[in-house]
Formats: sequence, structure tokens, C-alpha cells
Amino acid sequence: MDKRIIPNEILFTEVDAILREGREAVITPTGNSMLPFIRGGVDRVVLKRREEACVGDIVLVRTGGRYILHRVVDTDGSALTLMGDGNIRGQERCSTADLIGMVTEVIRPSGRHITPGKARLWRALRPARRYLLAIYRRLF
Repeated sequence: MDKRIIPNEILFTEVDAILREGREAVITPTGNSMLPFIRGGVDRVVLKRREEACVGDIVLVRTGGRYILHRVVDTDGSALTLMGDGNIRGQERCSTADLIGMVTEVIRPSGRHITPGKARLWRALRPARRYLLAIYRRLF
């Protein structure tokens, strides 16, 4: 299968349309903001349409003119606070209306399908993430 790099605006407009039809979309995310659970450019993710999200869900949102695939770390009515698992600081806030879809599976290059958990322990280890991620990056 050939890999093609498509600008985010075009790709995610199409992904949004596919999810609104009730179908699934599979994409290969880029970047390291979701390490160690999603490896940019390596793993693929399966997205499904969701109207709401809970703390611990990995979601795709459009906010501030850009698309973000991060984990929900807090909810407050119709507002979501997001943070990448590979980030040591920095959060994004958005509305549930910005929600495009939710990651239901991570597909490793080996073909193994993993259902993402809520990452409770990883979220609790936020003060130590800097050190854990440094070790992870040196090993992998």
C-alpha cells in the first residue's frame, strides 16, 4: 500500500464526513504528543463518531482552526480539557461541539489491535512524565 501525505484540512474534512455517515476511519497520526501509547507515523488509529467524551478518552477535535488528537483530562459541562500523553505541560480547551470522533483502537505495525484504556495510572504520573518519557525515548 502506498503512503500519501494529505494536508490536515483536506484529510480531516473527509474523516469528519465519513464519521458523520456512521462509518469508521483509520488514520496514521503524526507527532509525538501521544507517546508512549500512540507512536506518530508508526501506529494507526481507528476513529468512530461520538457526541460526547469522558475523562480518559482519546478524541479528535477541531479547535482554533487546527485538528488535535489528545486525551480528555477533564470535562465541565459542554467543555473538554485535553492533553497529549506525551506532553509534560500544556492543555487545550474546547467545546463538545468541536468533537469529531474518538479513538476506539490503536493498530500496531504488527497488525495487533489494542483497545485504548483510560490511562488512569499514566494521568496520575503526570509529575513524573518528563523522566518516564526521557527513558522511553532513549529505549525506543
